[in-house]
Amino acid sequence: QVQLVESGGGLVQAGDSLRLSCAASGGTFGTYVLAWFRQAPGKEREFVAAIPGSGPTSYADSVKGRFTISRDTSKNMVYLQMSSLTAGDTAVYYCAARLGRLLSSLRAEYNYWGQGTQVTVSS
Repeated sequence: QVQLVESGGGLVQAGDSLRLSCAASGGTFGTYVLAWFRQAPGKEREFVAAIPGSGPTSYADSVKGRFTISRDTSKNMVYLQMSSLTAGDTAVYYCAARLGRLLSSLRAEYNYWGQGTQVTVSS
């Protein structure tokens, strides 16, 4: 059973940067694809970015060039570095994991989820 715990959310100003962290435990870290999703009030949970054990990453068009996903295998951590934040980035951000090497932007293909961390961007 994989457990994911997010941290790093908070209230920031438009244009600021913020880094989210996700600590993973209970599985073989390198065998999972890790991803970030987000859910704004009244909206569906949407894909943000994904990273495999090795290989290229994937981003939603809305965050490409502003967000960077990375992972530290030695620490079982995955990060989401966010820059040039706007009010449209306000959401609860979730860390997710799925077995295998194939990237996916589909929520249903992720087996494990964290509890989420709130990011609020004020304009």
